Amino acid sequence: MITAFITIRILDILDVLLVAFMLYKIYTAIKGTVAFNIFMGIFIFYITWIIIKGLNMELMGNIMGQVMAAGVLALIVVFQQEIRKMFLTLGTHYNLNKGLSLDNLFSKDEKRMDSDTVREIVTACERMGRSKTGALIVLTNKAELNEYIDTGEKMDAIISMALLETLFFKNTPLHDGGVIIQGNMIRAARCILPVSNKKLKNVQLGLRHRAALGMSMATDAQVIIVSEETGRISYAFNGKLKENINPIELTRLIEEVYAQ
Repeated sequence: MITAFITIRILDILDVLLVAFMLYKIYTAIKGTVAFNIFMGIFIFYITWIIIKGLNMELMGNIMGQVMAAGVLALIVVFQQEIRKMFLTLGTHYNLNKGLSLDNLFSKDEKRMDSDTVREIVTACERMGRSKTGALIVLTNKAELNEYIDTGEKMDAIISMALLETLFFKNTPLHDGGVIIQGNMIRAARCILPVSNKKLKNVQLGLRHRAALGMSMATDAQVIIVSEETGRISYAFNGKLKENINPIELTRLIEEVYAQ
């Protein structure tokens, strides 16, 4: 009797590594959200289905197979925000046409934020914090945010500390919503941002913080929040929220992202 040995090819190892990497990216994208519990439920259901198929339980296997077949559409609905973020990341990091775009060729410098602009933004946030003026500022990264810009009042104004403070002053008509900044320009004010359903550790955080977190989950933008109640500055990026940061740390966080 000849015993057949299991042969493992390089492609098999690569296959396992790719699946492990994909599961890790999904985990990091939905960690701490309601979607994580749903994903774990689906994963347990899938493992159970594999075991039932292995035991040749045909009736139960067929029923669960039909559920899995229809589950693809359910996954798209449930994980809509996470899937959008994944494809946005792929598109902005691996866009082969980026360098060939005439728009990028002639406007590249206009979309780059310089250190003076960062200083104006940080100083404005510091001053608004002292006066407890609520603010919500979105800094675009690699992806343009035209769909969110279109929800607000377009400005295309050069950034200044005084202008930012004026926009968020309580008696001005544009103080609600978010201000979207691209490069050295304020593209729009009073923009509507997506609100996150993620459970926050600090229950005292309000709608501004949830909108900032939602924006950072749906896009690759950085979002700065100034609390109207406490005057503290917070920072959201890549689905994570840092609370109560000082101007030096805020400057470092902004510049680190633009240095990538």
